[in-house]
Amino acid sequence: MPFLALDLSLDLIRGLRPTIELLRRKSPRLRRQLEDSLAGIVQNVCEGSGRAGGDRPALYRYALGSLREVNGILLAAVAFGWLAEAPLAPERDRLGGILFGLQRR
Repeated sequence: MPFLALDLSLDLIRGLRPTIELLRRKSPRLRRQLEDSLAGIVQNVCEGSGRAGGDRPALYRYALGSLREVNGILLAAVAFGWLAEAPLAPERDRLGGILFGLQRR
């Protein structure tokens, strides 16, 4: 069964591959953090989708926190002048809205 939050998280990783490659050259530390945060979104969404009860919203909250880390890294890359703008803003906003709703259930 498709799960939109998971699909969007994986699309975000695919869409940010060029940015990951750019950060590999500019800041390996930020690149690792970006990869870890993106993976954290996917991992927490997958784990949350298989849980019931009180820890389920917490896992979606962790995924949302990881998405916010992704946003922060992209904003830092813009501020450093490595990117003209933070990529995939509408996609990140859409995923954030979904995760926000899931963590409130």
